[in-house]
Amino acid sequence: MSDPNASSIRPGMGEPGTTRTSHEHHELGFIRKYIFSVDHKVIGIQFMLLGLVFFVLGGLFAMAIRYQLAWPWESMPVIGDLLFPNTGQAITPEFYTMLFTMHGTIMIFFVIIPLLTGAFGNFLIPLMIGAPDMAFPKLNMYGFWAMIPAVGCVFMSFLQPGGGPGAGWTAYPPLSTIASASPGSLSAQTWWLLALTWVGFSSMMGAVNYVTTIVKMRAPGLTMFRMPLTVWALLIAALLQLFALPVLTAASMMQISDRVFQSGFFTPTNLVINQINPEGAGAAAGGQPLLWQHLFWFYSHPAVYIMVVPAMGLASDILSVHARKPVFGYKPMVYSMCSIAGLGFIVWGHHMFASGMNPALGMTFMVATMMIALPSAIKVFNWLGTLWGSRIQLTTPMLFTLGFIAMFIIGGLSGIWMAATPVDIYIHDTYIIVAHFHYIVFGGSVFALFGAIYHWYPKMFGRVMNETLGKIHFVGTFIFTNGVFYMMHQLGMAGLMRRTADPYDYESYAHLQPLNVFITISAFCLFVWQIFFVWNFFHSMFWGKRVGRNPWNACSLEWEAPSPPGHGNFDSPLRVYRGPYEYADPSVEEDFLAQTRDIESK
Repeated sequence: MSDPNASSIRPGMGEPGTTRTSHEHHELGFIRKYIFSVDHKVIGIQFMLLGLVFFVLGGLFAMAIRYQLAWPWESMPVIGDLLFPNTGQAITPEFYTMLFTMHGTIMIFFVIIPLLTGAFGNFLIPLMIGAPDMAFPKLNMYGFWAMIPAVGCVFMSFLQPGGGPGAGWTAYPPLSTIASASPGSLSAQTWWLLALTWVGFSSMMGAVNYVTTIVKMRAPGLTMFRMPLTVWALLIAALLQLFALPVLTAASMMQISDRVFQSGFFTPTNLVINQINPEGAGAAAGGQPLLWQHLFWFYSHPAVYIMVVPAMGLASDILSVHARKPVFGYKPMVYSMCSIAGLGFIVWGHHMFASGMNPALGMTFMVATMMIALPSAIKVFNWLGTLWGSRIQLTTPMLFTLGFIAMFIIGGLSGIWMAATPVDIYIHDTYIIVAHFHYIVFGGSVFALFGAIYHWYPKMFGRVMNETLGKIHFVGTFIFTNGVFYMMHQLGMAGLMRRTADPYDYESYAHLQPLNVFITISAFCLFVWQIFFVWNFFHSMFWGKRVGRNPWNACSLEWEAPSPPGHGNFDSPLRVYRGPYEYADPSVEEDFLAQTRDIESK
């Protein structure tokens, strides 16, 4: 006979099923429980710790970049000794190019996406839908461990004798497909491409798991429109990955082939190769550099929404809980996220206005890009509608969520006029683009990530992070973030070009150096200020105040599990009766009504 307590994949519309309980699992050893784990919660925390470590590394690269821009060619105490001890503490233009290449690569592919979809996707999806684990636990484990070769490849890229990859994080050919004068650079760029490929494998395995789990393993009664917005956001991000990621992976393999076998997918002529790398004689001709741009941005523009849409979902849940009010316009919020994702697939060409294109095609990309402002505005007004007339609790998660909304509005507004082709032609390679992108990704995604860590930390570790330290962390992070990125708009309006190691070589830009110094000092303060978070995170893990299952008095299913959840997540079967945002319901005495509470049959 089959075990009645065994977990099963069951249809999502609420067929009766059972949930494996935490007490029936045999004890595993340390290696199987915490290293090669198939438990979605452990894998989520593994992704989180990996992402936070790379957050520090990416921040160090950013500090080196900012030091060079504020005080060009001057020695870099401490950082110089650590990062390039054999160069006499003098940064070179080639090393500067490697720095911003590695900074962008690490922050996008090893920090933001792994933290949002890897850490919170793994940890929250089964808990929020009432499932015992992911649909494919071993595939989930493989998804994390595919990141380890990626880590090895990116370090190999950085440690090559001639320096790391120097083609920018966008890796445009022919710069990225031919060898440069620096020995070892061919290998550095190839290792970089291999790292990108392994990250793609990891994300693809996770996306398959997320979609299957959400569609097939929801608790009885949990219809699609009773799911929290976080689950909707992660589902949409997983679909984006499934449709867009194979394109980037294929393009990376094609560029590896160009570099290793001189296959000529992206390199236009033999002459370009032979002038710089005579050993490449006889290589195939006829490659198209613009083909790489199309393939790269076909993934990398949807990737912006892979970073932003999950942040929108996390922020929506946190906002409702700490405002003690249902999300205003739940279905429009879902439809707007779907619209953002759909439009995100047809706007990649706005990254290529400066490359030249048919005016009719450029107009199409421009109008489609501007249309993304409509569903984005729906979300902003729905967040404001949620706050209107609510009982706001200014907890640390709420503060970071409010900061996310403010930053997203600033970044979104600048994105509207950047979408206009005539404007973009002028500002495309200026610091306005840097400011816009960082307001969306750092001011948006990272603020939402901080809020989510503070909010779900009690569920992960059974303890709450210190509120005083959390609020100090928020205030400094908010002030210094604006000190760094708001001022970059001024540099961009003055025409200062990005990716330039010494912009003051141009006499017309010399008067901008004091502003760059101010930005750099703000960046150093922002980096150092994160010590409040690091201390709070690890100190609270062992000595934080213990809490019960539901310290925030929230409605969604994850708060029905113990804190932290055991094997199988829930200690009793679940049935869902309503949506996840039933706050201030007059039918109960408390100001929240859990999804699993049955009041109709009583």
